[in-house]
Formats: sequence, C-alpha cells, structure tokens
Amino acid sequence: MKHLKIKIMSIALLAATTSSMGQSLNKMNWLNEPQQWEIKEGKTLVMDVPAKTDFWRISHYGFTVDDGPFYYATYGGEFEVKVKITGNYVTTFDQMGLMLRIDHENWIKAGVEYVDGKQNVSAVVTHHTSDWSVVQLPDAPRSLWIKAVRRLDAVEIFFSRDDKEYTMMRTCWLQDNCPVMVGLMGACPDGKGFTAIFEEFKVTPLADQRRLEWAKKQASK
Repeated sequence: MKHLKIKIMSIALLAATTSSMGQSLNKMNWLNEPQQWEIKEGKTLVMDVPAKTDFWRISHYGFTVDDGPFYYATYGGEFEVKVKITGNYVTTFDQMGLMLRIDHENWIKAGVEYVDGKQNVSAVVTHHTSDWSVVQLPDAPRSLWIKAVRRLDAVEIFFSRDDKEYTMMRTCWLQDNCPVMVGLMGACPDGKGFTAIFEEFKVTPLADQRRLEWAKKQASK
C-alpha cells in the first residue's frame, strides 16, 4: 500500500513539474508550411496565412480541403494546451487558433473566425465529416486566449480575454490512447491572406486519469 501511495504522489508530481515547462516553438513541425513566417525569441509565431486555404471535410458544402498552415508537435496521453491569438482579420472566414489532429479525417480546430465583419469564437470538430459551432463576440478584442483540455476520450474547449477567467465553448469526442498533433493553425478560405500572431503557447501534460483512479483503488484495499 505504501508503494502505491508513493506511485500516486509520483504521478501527480510529474504533472506538476511538467506544467512549469514551456513549449519551444523552435522544435515543431509544419503541415502546409506558409511562405512567410518567423519565430521571435522562441516564444512568438508570426505567420502570413495564405489565401484560399482551409480545413473542412464534406458536410454542407460537399468538398474537402486540408491545406491550411498548421505548426505542431505530437503528444500522447492527457494534456492542457493554450495560446494567445491576435489576428488582423479582413475577410469573412479568416480564422486562427488551436488544432488537435490525429489524421486528415479526425481533428479539432478552435479559435476566432471572422464572419460578416464580426469576430466569433468558433470550433470545427471533424470525424470523417466536419461540423461547425460559432458564437459571435459583442466586440472586437485585440487578442483572445484559447485553451483545450484533453481528458480520456473528451476535449473541452475554452476562451478567455485575460488568461484568468475562461468560458467553455465546446465539449467534444476525440479518440483516446493515441498520439495527437497539437499546435497552431490559420486559414483564409475566401480572402487574400492575413497576419496571425501566436503567443504564450504552452502544452501541459496531465496525470493519466485512469491510472490515478486505478492506483487509488489499489491503495484503498
């Protein structure tokens, strides 16, 4: 029993220790690398989102596109990811934010999408076909923070104006027990492109929920 209690403490300590580590933007990978981008001081990604790019599969429109820029690293297990996003949105459907991606048929994108002259918090969840949820913001904040938490087979998505108080915008399914590409995406389906700035990107691994519950049950025997 003593060994199991120590194991529980070790799992929790690992999560707490890892949470203090930032994600290095210099050690990530591109899907659909844009022509113009740069990393400033290892902490800020600035990219010109190319024109006529998007992520979408089949539903409603009948077409599939998978050519937006996506800058990512791969993670397993459970985690929290968040980023501060700032965009000079110009044309309807200009968008930027986080993406969690297993493959070209299974992914989530969440962030800000510009629709009819207004900023919206937006999420697209895709499992073979895409859906879209969107809520218009009452104003046009310069920046927003977007956060996603992967727990077991679910992802919770939040937004914030100050990185302190977060509002949930979506809960959705994502296959668990498999690696996930986690990172920063932009798209400009109808416009001529725009500049997207990503700051304070951070991925925090979380202690595995099933393993913690199992260890607690064993310790109580």
